[in-house]
Amino acid sequence: MTDIVIVGAGPRAVMLVERVLARRTRADAVPLRITLVDPFPPGGGRIWRYAQSPLLKLNSMARDVTVFTDDSCVIAGPVRSGPSLGEWAERVREGRLPDVEIDDPDLLAEVEALRGDSFPTRRLQSLYLDWFWRRTVAIAPPGVEVRWQPGTVQWVDDVPDGWEVALADGTRLGAHVVVYALGHNGREPESTALDLSAAAAAAGFSYLEPAFTADADLSRLAPGADVIVRGMGLASVDAVVLLTQGRGGRFSRRADGTLEYAPSGREPRLHLGSRRGVPYRSKVTSQVRGNPPEREVLTPAAIAALLARPGSIDFLHDVWPLIARELMWGHYRELFTGHPERVTTSWEVFSETLRAIDGDTAALRRAVAEVVPDPLDRFDVPALDLPLGDETFSDEDAVHARVRQHVAHDLLLRTSPEHSATQALFLTILGSFLALGDIPVDRWSARSRAVDLPVTWHTFFSYVASGPPPHRLEELLALADAGVVRFLGPDLTVHLDPERGFVATSPRHRGEVVATALVDAWLPAPGAAASDNPALRELATRHGREVHVADEAFAGSLGRIDVDPDGRVIARDGSAHETLFALGPFTAGIEAGAFTRPNSNALSLRQTDRVAGAVTAAATARRVAGIR
Repeated sequence: MTDIVIVGAGPRAVMLVERVLARRTRADAVPLRITLVDPFPPGGGRIWRYAQSPLLKLNSMARDVTVFTDDSCVIAGPVRSGPSLGEWAERVREGRLPDVEIDDPDLLAEVEALRGDSFPTRRLQSLYLDWFWRRTVAIAPPGVEVRWQPGTVQWVDDVPDGWEVALADGTRLGAHVVVYALGHNGREPESTALDLSAAAAAAGFSYLEPAFTADADLSRLAPGADVIVRGMGLASVDAVVLLTQGRGGRFSRRADGTLEYAPSGREPRLHLGSRRGVPYRSKVTSQVRGNPPEREVLTPAAIAALLARPGSIDFLHDVWPLIARELMWGHYRELFTGHPERVTTSWEVFSETLRAIDGDTAALRRAVAEVVPDPLDRFDVPALDLPLGDETFSDEDAVHARVRQHVAHDLLLRTSPEHSATQALFLTILGSFLALGDIPVDRWSARSRAVDLPVTWHTFFSYVASGPPPHRLEELLALADAGVVRFLGPDLTVHLDPERGFVATSPRHRGEVVATALVDAWLPAPGAAASDNPALRELATRHGREVHVADEAFAGSLGRIDVDPDGRVIARDGSAHETLFALGPFTAGIEAGAFTRPNSNALSLRQTDRVAGAVTAAATARRVAGIR
């Protein structure tokens, strides 16, 4: 019997199991046992567990979520296709999946109403992942046992015949191959957060540090209290949902179709601000009408030229200008070919203008103004990134009104069929994200690896392409109209006054907001050695190492585990473990996520299949040679 133990049982782990089993052949006669260890049930794991608020949703449409490989995937392992989340729900509706039983009336109603462009609840996603797990186990080939061991891994020890995996409850599991397939983990609080929390508590105020929203203790925020929410991404949106609808407030439609909010009286007053001062861009619901998106600037040839040069590749200097130009091409190709009535010249003519000046923002703005009459149809990257620019405001009311106007415009652009250029923009930035996967990680400069890719690029990509469903921003507007939400604007700074509470100010306008509580609404920063997961901390400090990068211009730590391209953990002496693997956002490769969009040759599926191939080879080598 060959034993593979997988630390974790969320989407990455069960997708890895499927890939390992897909590779098993008739020649693999020796029995194989795969054990997943996680305190949460397989499929959803901690983040996508069933036991969370039914108000929390995915920020992806049902048709855009899959855990299955398909014919678009360029992988070495066999393709085993299956339904997207939307297709799965349709099969459940039609009674074609007898192994799916839903007894929750709300989820049954959701399944009945779900369509491809719906944004599903996380609880429904949990059922989809659970079904994928059970299906994977049910069709496991002969000689394979797959099981779940509830519990938390504390440490992993090397023993003569492989590894011993120790659980918090005292259970010990023997393994010939170990895979850390963990998703996003929490982090031990940093000293600044601990100091702020202690100081706030001593003065009688509340501070909520970065955390997964479903796990945050929002009960500490009193009804009617002023609360500053720092951050306007997905974690912030989820917190707003739980503190409004989650406390009994209700949305309804007026006769004119606009949304209004009826408070329950148990909500706090929420003051939202961030560096940009605006929420993440809405997810796009329109469809491309014109010529299909294609890579015009960040092409395979352009990447090959970068790789052919000696030395490292710098993201900000070498690649970001190509991405910015690519986004320009994506937007205007769709505008000119999909909506020729909205421009005064042809795409053939304007594409030549783009080719000549697409790197010159000022010249391009002048050229666009001549042929694109409606300012809402015009596009440039600086305005996309910082929509409030360097604007200043007379007072808090003025900045609140300006942010509200921006949110309304963003919704118009991203949900109206006549503004389908935003869909082309989304597809273009997604293509750019995938293109970066073609650049080996060791070719990037030190600063690119430590800062520009994981922070600058990832944050911009998330802001543009991974924002909330449109209805969440519509709800924000209704909450603003009801006086429950106030927008503080950009360049927000917050300090604790022990006498008054948390004080928020911005150099963009006069005045201040004083609150009894502060919520830092973003996910915990990555850092394997600082993780709240004991197994991951041990991996970083004993069996593996965090990646440190340095060159003549920069030195720093990624906070992520060093692995080779096949997922083998790099030991502290620089050698690769033959039977110890890691896969997930805590590793030093380009972050690819877990589940993904169908028919996109997704990086996550390619990564998972590649690691599965190496895991299978390690298990086979152990069986043949009898060595670890």
